[in-house]
Amino acid sequence: MKASPVHLVFRNEAFADHEQIVFCRDVESGLSAIIAIHDTTLGPALGGTRMWPYESEAAALRDVLRLSHGMTYKNALAGLPLGGGKAVIVGDPKRHKSPALFHAYGRYVDRLGGAYLTAEDVGVSVDDVVEVGTATAHVRGIPEGGAGDPSPHTAYGVYKGIVAAARHKHGSADLDGITVCVQGLGQVGMALAELLHEAGAGLVVADVRDAAVADAVERFGAEAVSPQEAHAADCDVFAPCALGAVLNERTIPELKARIVAGSANNQLERSADGERLLERGVLYAPDFVINAGGVICISHEGPDFDLEAMRKDVAAIGDTLATIFARSDAQGLATSVVADRMAEERLAEARNAAAAG
Repeated sequence: MKASPVHLVFRNEAFADHEQIVFCRDVESGLSAIIAIHDTTLGPALGGTRMWPYESEAAALRDVLRLSHGMTYKNALAGLPLGGGKAVIVGDPKRHKSPALFHAYGRYVDRLGGAYLTAEDVGVSVDDVVEVGTATAHVRGIPEGGAGDPSPHTAYGVYKGIVAAARHKHGSADLDGITVCVQGLGQVGMALAELLHEAGAGLVVADVRDAAVADAVERFGAEAVSPQEAHAADCDVFAPCALGAVLNERTIPELKARIVAGSANNQLERSADGERLLERGVLYAPDFVINAGGVICISHEGPDFDLEAMRKDVAAIGDTLATIFARSDAQGLATSVVADRMAEERLAEARNAAAAG
């Protein structure tokens, strides 16, 4: 993969004054990757590495720019001393993984000297991150020093976010009798489905993998729908837990759910889609707020790791969302706009404090 001309980066619609973008190529291992550091105002940029068979370099660049920007806001609203970054590896995770590829990628991460801290993401497992860690110490979310795989904690944070949304929308945090459509049954989606089932919620599920759907149907008594139709399922809560851009001009009018709350990143295809949800009376839990459980978990890693304290901080995602929902009501603004402003306020405070100090 050849690096884009500079002007195609700076003029990219997803470019948001990123501090650093690194194009990585290792011919011997077949590595083609992009690392994007968006903002380090609050600390080193933390964000996972995604491996995906992107159709083009432009698609990979747009994804990493959007994801890294979202990580800045996610870490800010989670109250973490971390900035935002992300990386993508171009390739099919089912066919193109190798120890040599992840070792080569680790060398690129290491050259950044700790400005970027990486972890697992879509298509990249904890074992893969351990392999990256053979070439750099700047990895997080591995078994040593913490809770290991952050996916269950991401799911727990989404669950607490759904509870907060139900309380705000319906006046009750009881999910018994509430129907939730979980779109995407990966590690986070399946763990979320289990938590919802235990809470008495009815489940509608969708995934491109038939085996995952069959597992959820058997374990939770879920109803199966196609991934393409999941957004229009007859349910109270739509929980997108796959890839992004599922909420757009076409899909929002088809929503039957009155709450959208899931783990997928970049759920809004365009910023105007937040306004469309507000106009339709749909309560939207901004993705970078509700899915922050994984990074909160990772931020606790170290020799003094305390599982109970970490879980308490993840549960506080519900409190943050309650604040966003209340501010949205009071100001008549989309929850996505409110969340962005709250993150920007924290970043501005940090910049002002640094300038004054």
